[in-house]
Amino acid sequence: MTDQIRQDELDELYMRRAIALAKQAGELDEVPVGAIIVCRGEVIATAYNTRERDKCATSHAELRAIEAACSALGGWRLPDSTLYVTLEPCAMCAGAILHARLDRVVFGAPDPKAGAFGSVLDLNVVPLNHKCAVSGGVLAEECGGILSDYFRQKREMQKRKKDNERKSIQLFGGPVDAPGRSHQRRSGQSSELPRMR
Repeated sequence: MTDQIRQDELDELYMRRAIALAKQAGELDEVPVGAIIVCRGEVIATAYNTRERDKCATSHAELRAIEAACSALGGWRLPDSTLYVTLEPCAMCAGAILHARLDRVVFGAPDPKAGAFGSVLDLNVVPLNHKCAVSGGVLAEECGGILSDYFRQKREMQKRKKDNERKSIQLFGGPVDAPGRSHQRRSGQSSELPRMR
């Protein structure tokens, strides 16, 4: 019982570090997901999402942390290691976790749209040559709240942008020409530009 209490406390401690990384990602306008890898009690890798910055679909926090951990340990296997991540890994990341031979995954918020350790599918039940222990829901409310706040702000920004576009259209009587779009003339308008003196 005491060992389990200690493990729960460690899980929360490391998840708080992952949450701090997720917040850094959000400040950079990345989806706020943070990840750390701990090997034998030592943090060997930290990462957060950088898909927008890198313009790369694979720049998820988990994959970046795995790459950093492999570099730190000097090999592709990550034995005696635990990955802490604020959002349940997707299928791509779960596959990489199993290939890297991580012992354990601890995630915060479940991902009902793409989670691959129980929410949408569970790669641990597929007959692969490695399985890892999975603990979900550690500080789930806080982890989920960061994501909810981020996407709410994104929706509000989109709404403001659309509202401003509507106001611009009303103010100028039509859509403002975007770069690269040809200007459509109204009938009766001359195609010639006025001469400059």
